[in-house]
Amino acid sequence: MKDYKKHFILAAPPEEVYAALTNPATIQLWTGEVAEMSTEPGSEFALWEESIVGRNLEFEEGKKIVQQWYFGEEEDENPSIVTIKLHPSPKGTDVELRHTNIPDEAYEDMVAGWNEQYFGSLIDFYKD
Repeated sequence: MKDYKKHFILAAPPEEVYAALTNPATIQLWTGEVAEMSTEPGSEFALWEESIVGRNLEFEEGKKIVQQWYFGEEEDENPSIVTIKLHPSPKGTDVELRHTNIPDEAYEDMVAGWNEQYFGSLIDFYKD
């Protein structure tokens, strides 16, 4: 299992970025796919035609999102936890991403997914 941590800068205030990560209609705008998402702790979520699925654990509006991402059988033994923290920055929002317990065989795909599809798409979405 591996961990991944990275910062991203998005050209929008934290409240807008939070909505883009938690509101199904807004998620669909930047992903181009129908999303299943709720800010109810314990609820399940699905993104990108269920290529990303998991459980929502914790929310702090405009500031923090904590989710468990599913990778098959190992969910309960070594949960893969995604924590996204949003900090105001002069350029918009500094996003602090931490993803723990990524299965070794999925690590390279996850890193590429975070950088290119997930936050890459959000960065493009907020470009002028």
